[in-house]
Order: sequence, then structure tokens, then C-alpha cells
Amino acid sequence: MSFIQQAVLAKKAALAEAVSEPMARLGSRCADVWPDADALDRLLREAIGSIPHCHLLYAWDLNGIEISSMVQASGADPSWRGRDLSQRPYLKNHLPFKGVMLSSVYMSEYLPKQCITALQAVTRDNNLLGFIAADFALDDLLHDSRLTAPDMHWQQFRGDPAVRGTVFMQERTPSLLDQHIDEVLDLIHSLMCHHGVFHSKIHFSSGRCSLWLFNDPYNYRLHRVDEIINPDFCLAYPVCPYPANAKVSPEHIRHVLDEFKALRLADETIYLRSSSVNIMNGLVGLTFSCDGSHYMPVEEFVAKDLSFWLGALNIKPEVAAV
Repeated sequence: MSFIQQAVLAKKAALAEAVSEPMARLGSRCADVWPDADALDRLLREAIGSIPHCHLLYAWDLNGIEISSMVQASGADPSWRGRDLSQRPYLKNHLPFKGVMLSSVYMSEYLPKQCITALQAVTRDNNLLGFIAADFALDDLLHDSRLTAPDMHWQQFRGDPAVRGTVFMQERTPSLLDQHIDEVLDLIHSLMCHHGVFHSKIHFSSGRCSLWLFNDPYNYRLHRVDEIINPDFCLAYPVCPYPANAKVSPEHIRHVLDEFKALRLADETIYLRSSSVNIMNGLVGLTFSCDGSHYMPVEEFVAKDLSFWLGALNIKPEVAAV
């Protein structure tokens, strides 16, 4: 399962957990007055404040016909009573006989916002009567830190098949950066620890580095090797305290950079072409000569030794996973 699939499932599972209990209570109360529209409106207005982030509540029957008003915290709008909702995106899926089901993201017709709808089955004596729908604006959900997504784990992506197919016919050509690799990596370590650089990308083959700063995160600075090895280079980057909320320690930065060097120089055929490290999200990125890429947390990366990479990479190009 990909990271994005995990993130989506985790967000939806957290939302379902947050709303299932108040939605179940509301469904039970609505069953007692179903299908009295005015009574349903009263219950929906009483309940809307108890459902986190809910901005709209309404009820509809088994045919998809709305029987309540559109209820918001500010009041009820009866103009949608009797409207056919059967073509709404969430009604194209299997509907719940019990409990809560969450829709996919869609654009609300009533309020022009991207929404997710939670559907609560309303039953009486084990007979399905209809559903209570609770709409949640996507913006509200994404800003709620309690609805957390999982941390990213190791992902790998195949590169250009044409490159992979000829990888064993090529040999690493030493670059200018290779000739000054210790100076460059020492400088990057200093910049990340003391000068406000939170993300560094090193292009070994083409001899350049891209740097992102805390005080200017929307732009990156691109430097050639001759600039980086200039003893006065750090004067261009003011001293900045190491961020307390960084996911990567200064010691781990050093370890990561040392591993980058080892992966660059260990083999003449399978070698590191570019790499990156970000101390705020804690991720390392690697692109190899076979054009395959890996992304993983720093903790996973530093736990692997060189034999892991060379053993994984020195295989036939047609079955290479990188």
C-alpha cells in the first residue's frame, strides 16, 4: 500500500472514529420520530454541535429523497425538502445498513466546498428507514492535527527503462564534486546545523547543490562546486539556531552525509547520482545510476549498511527494483 493510500485511510479512519458515537446517538433518536420532517429538524439542530467539524446535517429516505431541511449551526433551510439526492456521488457506493460510512471527496452542490459525507443508517426494529448525512468541509479536516496521517516509510520508484537497460554498460565518471566530496559534505553539514538550511539536495554527477532555508522556504539556492568550496561561502548564510522541532539530529546529518559518500564511491556501475535530506520531515531521497529512486525516513536509512544497497542494486537491470 502506498504512502498516499495509507494517509487517506488513516485520515478517514480518524474521522470515522471521531464521529461514529455522536452519529449513532443521533440515528437512534431520529428513528423515534421518522419521518416527521419538523421533528427531524429539531433533532439535527440539537446534534450538529456535538459532531466535530460538521457544517451540514440532513436526512433522506431509502429512495434518496430528502425529508428534512438542510440544517446548519445557524439554522435550517427547508427549501431542499423533497429534493432527489439519489445522484450524489456517495450514493453510487454500497450504503450502510448499520453504523457509519464515509464518502469519497466531492464538491458539494449546497455549499461550494469540497466535502466528505458521513452516512449514518437509521433503523427501527431492524428495518432500515433511511440515512442521516453529515457533511464535513475538507479544509476543516486537513487543519485538524488530531486527524493524523501515518509517517512515511521506505518507497522506491523505477526509473526510465532505457536507462535501466543499459546500466551495466556504463561506468561512473568522476565529477568535480567527487574530487571535493569531503569539503562539500562538511560544508553542507555546517549549513544544516548552524545556518538555517533545512533541506539539501546534492547532485553528484552534475556537480551542484540545491539548498532550502527556514527564512525563505519558497525558494531554493543553487550552487556550483567552486562556490561551495570557497572558504568564505558560509558568510552568505547567517547563523541560525538548530530548530527544536527537527526530526533529524545534527549527529544523524553527519551519518547521512557519510552514507551518501559511501554510496557514491563504492561501485563504478551502480552509484548514487543525487541525494537529499530534509531535517524537518526526516526524509532521505536517493537516485541511483539506474535512474531508480528511494525515499525513506532517516532512521531507516542510517540503519542500513552498504551491503544492503550493493546487494539490492547489483542485480540484472530487467529485475532491478530501483
